[in-house]
Amino acid sequence: MSQFVEFAELSPQAGRVLDAALRCVARVGLAKTTLDDVAREAGCARATVYRCFANKQQLQIALVAREALALRDAVAEAAAPCDALEDAITAAVVTSARFLTNHSALAFVCAHEPEVLLPYLAFEREDAVLREAALLVAPAFGRFCEAPVPERLGEWLARTTLSYLCNPSQSFDVTDPESVRVLVGEFIVPGFVKFQGVSR
Repeated sequence: MSQFVEFAELSPQAGRVLDAALRCVARVGLAKTTLDDVAREAGCARATVYRCFANKQQLQIALVAREALALRDAVAEAAAPCDALEDAITAAVVTSARFLTNHSALAFVCAHEPEVLLPYLAFEREDAVLREAALLVAPAFGRFCEAPVPERLGEWLARTTLSYLCNPSQSFDVTDPESVRVLVGEFIVPGFVKFQGVSR
């Protein structure tokens, strides 16, 4: 089970604090965002922020977890109407790519604080991040595949999507459904149909 699940149930007050923190990060980044900034943005006392989160690190962990769960829910919703594995994968990849590219706080960090993200995109930490991503998107494929194929598929999709987002291609748009559908049909699904229990 993903470590993010524990953050699924936040109080409304904590949710408002995280909303404020997200706006602050989108404006000035993680390093410059203070708990005082978050309190002002949320329109509450600093003590209120501390009642929700003991320190800045805990707030950041909760913020990342909440956004990860929002991505999980968006992928599940996009894949739910799909009757074929190819369509579900296409929906998952496009939804993930659009979610990440349109995320203003993440965009600021990528542009101005890449050192924050780089440790999570290399070596053991990258593997851990990809495993978490796999667990988040795997439920979208459970009705097409038997365990552990959904998790393997989720990790492969996370690697593929992250690769295209970090190194954009002139000839391929990972946010375009038609482009992604071709990639999925020609390269991704054929790599998984050999597993027992996969239904196209």
